[in-house]
Amino acid sequence: MQTKVSTKGQVVLPGPIRRRLDIRAGDPLDANIENGRIVLTPQRKRTHRVKFVTDPVTGLPALTAGPNAPTLSSKEVEEILANFP
Repeated sequence: MQTKVSTKGQVVLPGPIRRRLDIRAGDPLDANIENGRIVLTPQRKRTHRVKFVTDPVTGLPALTAGPNAPTLSSKEVEEILANFP
């Protein structure tokens, strides 16, 4: 796949690459030069996908990351919500 560098030095990662590596807007990437190539590496991999669901008891919208998801701190929840589509 080919992409171009904008006048501001920005590069768009093609959608298939972003989806394959689960890279979303705001995700940090490490940029390095290796053997004359630019290598971008995601800094961390998400272990759980967060999504909105309807709470079966209250009927209100709620976030879930699955049955084995860890308990999140307020800061982690704030970060997830800031990047949620």
